[in-house]
Amino acid sequence: MSEPPIAQHILTYAEDLRGGGVERAQLRLARGWLAAGRRVTLAIENIDGPLAAELPDGLEIVAPSRLLALPTVVRRLAPDVIFCPGNFYTGVAAWTRLRLGQASPPIVAKMSNAPARADHGRLMHAAHQFWLARHGSFLDHLVAMTPATADEAARATRMVGRTSVIPNPPATPITDGSAALPGGFAMPDRFILGVGRLEPQKRWDRLIAAVPALADRTVALVILGEGTERDAIEAQVRALGLSGRIHLPGHAADPLPAMRGATVLALTSDFEGVPGVLREALSVGTPVVSTNSSMAVQEIIDRADRGTMVDREDAAGLVVALNAWLDPGIMRPAPVPPPGADSAERYLALFDRLVTDAPTR
Repeated sequence: MSEPPIAQHILTYAEDLRGGGVERAQLRLARGWLAAGRRVTLAIENIDGPLAAELPDGLEIVAPSRLLALPTVVRRLAPDVIFCPGNFYTGVAAWTRLRLGQASPPIVAKMSNAPARADHGRLMHAAHQFWLARHGSFLDHLVAMTPATADEAARATRMVGRTSVIPNPPATPITDGSAALPGGFAMPDRFILGVGRLEPQKRWDRLIAAVPALADRTVALVILGEGTERDAIEAQVRALGLSGRIHLPGHAADPLPAMRGATVLALTSDFEGVPGVLREALSVGTPVVSTNSSMAVQEIIDRADRGTMVDREDAAGLVVALNAWLDPGIMRPAPVPPPGADSAERYLALFDRLVTDAPTR
């Protein structure tokens, strides 16, 4: 008879299920951990949101009024390990360690965004770097998704030797992909696709501003996502007179069918961690154009026949790159299998090791 797993109970947490890539990857990992026979608890402030449909069977839900109550949840449930799903949530991990001290189980965090962010001025950058340098005092281990981002994160957090590379689990298509599109939206014949939250980080205004300068005056732009910038984006579309060419149908439960049908996928963010949408598009043979929003972008767009990387503020370069991939004679890349099929198992091996070593931490 095989021995029971060491990290039997995993606790993870989130604010809500509005549709971010961090939370989507978190739910995919939880599904894999549950399939491996582990107990998984999600502490979440608000269970509502588009990702609620992706909650895996068997996931235990606790709903504290705010995430700062997580130490109380940990005391009550006594999990074997805590998984922090992204940079945005490391403050809660620090608070939990401060409140629980040596009574805290091991805390593992994933580096979901680049340590250096393009939206930070000099003072904010300095403050953010100071904060990152403190992470080693309250985290037991850090996970990054590519070798380059792992090196960058280990240096920024001063956690060299306590950092692993584990990619996010790949997207899994929904059986009826067409049903996953918002409101039965029908995709145009030829279109550029953007996938991501409508938030300032994503800088969809850059992509929209490029549309009037494209050589093909008929190609459409479809952005799948929802967020606080919708009103501003819609105002920009109206101001440019592009309401007939630019579409914002909302969040898509399964963007893979849209990616497969797109002429090119574009990502114009200020900063990213490891943008999963680029890997997902390449997995179905769709070329990508992306700003240099992360060290991982050049790891993903590692060949010229797969896509183009442009500088964040190079508006003309973005137009040139889009025009090149919109050329009807251009050959689409061969599908690139995404990494991460064994990511859930690799996390579990890490959790088991950390729990074993916890008494000597």
